[in-house]
Amino acid sequence: MRLMPLLCLLASPALAEDVQLGAQLFGFHCASCHGAEAKGDGPLGDMLTIRPPDLTALAAQNDGLFPLEQVLRTVDGTMEIRGHGGPMPVFGFILDGPSVVMAAPGGGDVMAPTALADIASWLRSVQE
Repeated sequence: MRLMPLLCLLASPALAEDVQLGAQLFGFHCASCHGAEAKGDGPLGDMLTIRPPDLTALAAQNDGLFPLEQVLRTVDGTMEIRGHGGPMPVFGFILDGPSVVMAAPGGGDVMAPTALADIASWLRSVQE
């Protein structure tokens, strides 16, 4: 019977996100448009129809709550983006692999691919 709690833990998705890995992934996949500090000042931003937003202001624009679900839906392509005329570019392996459970603001849980959860966690950590 001592194995039962361990088996329950192994059967459930992980809850932790890696903020440092999220910063690295953001730098690799997102910084060219959104800038290294997520301020919307990436080198490719001038080429876009609509300049990328300052992602460090997401919580401030949402009554102080980081809009986790909106961020996840924007990156995974289930929410259209005006500047793109459609979903974000396809990020390949970021959306593959195991998922984790993230605690959503206001309660509840959200499932997301691990790498996407890491990026969202880093973005949450850089809110001003």
